[in-house]
Amino acid sequence: MRSERVSHTVTPTDPFGRAIRDHHLGNREAPLFDRDGGARREHAIEDWYFGEHDDAAWRDRWLNGPLLDLGAGAGRDALYYQDRFETVAIDVSDHLVETMRDRGVNDARQADMFSLPDHFDRDRFRSVHSIGTQVGLAGSMHGVRAFLEDLAYVTTPDATAVLDNYIPRDDAANEVFGYRDDPAPGLAHRVYHCEYEGDVGRTLLFRVFSVDRLREATIGTPWDVAATRYGDTQWRAILEKR
Repeated sequence: MRSERVSHTVTPTDPFGRAIRDHHLGNREAPLFDRDGGARREHAIEDWYFGEHDDAAWRDRWLNGPLLDLGAGAGRDALYYQDRFETVAIDVSDHLVETMRDRGVNDARQADMFSLPDHFDRDRFRSVHSIGTQVGLAGSMHGVRAFLEDLAYVTTPDATAVLDNYIPRDDAANEVFGYRDDPAPGLAHRVYHCEYEGDVGRTLLFRVFSVDRLREATIGTPWDVAATRYGDTQWRAILEKR
């Protein structure tokens, strides 16, 4: 029996999705801010959501179709992958789903990445693409394990998946917005919310975890960590089914 899942719905005003859609439509007159208490940063919408997919991206060698793109945003990566194989892009925000469709994503759907079996049949996808550290929204390592179980359900026996997260380390608070240390090795949190034109989004709680913690979370699931790559503040991992 599957573990109980927590819904990750957006607020009715959805300032995050609305700001990105307004940007796409050329109607945005105010910045989108991320706020953590008294700290504030401007969300880099153009750079983070409307750039080009890197044709030489390391992760692409492990991905095949049918592919599921989770938390697909404005569709940057889905637009690239759909020219190569069947791609389904999902996001929890209706504003972002409409933006993806406007930009030419062939199959963009509103769905919660933490309730995949409610939306897709068993063995539906060959690969899953989840970058942008959204997996941290599982909130806990128990939630991460439940997410991996869901991935296993909707993917084929030879499936692959790409995930990423921030690197938990002592000096991360200087570089990672909303970072919170955790006394447990290999763990931390991020906490912040979005604000746009006076609307305030729900508080986002991200579980930050190391690759070793990811390996622990795969125990009891069909997944193995097959490859990893580290940047200055983040890691990226390829999962393969055993």
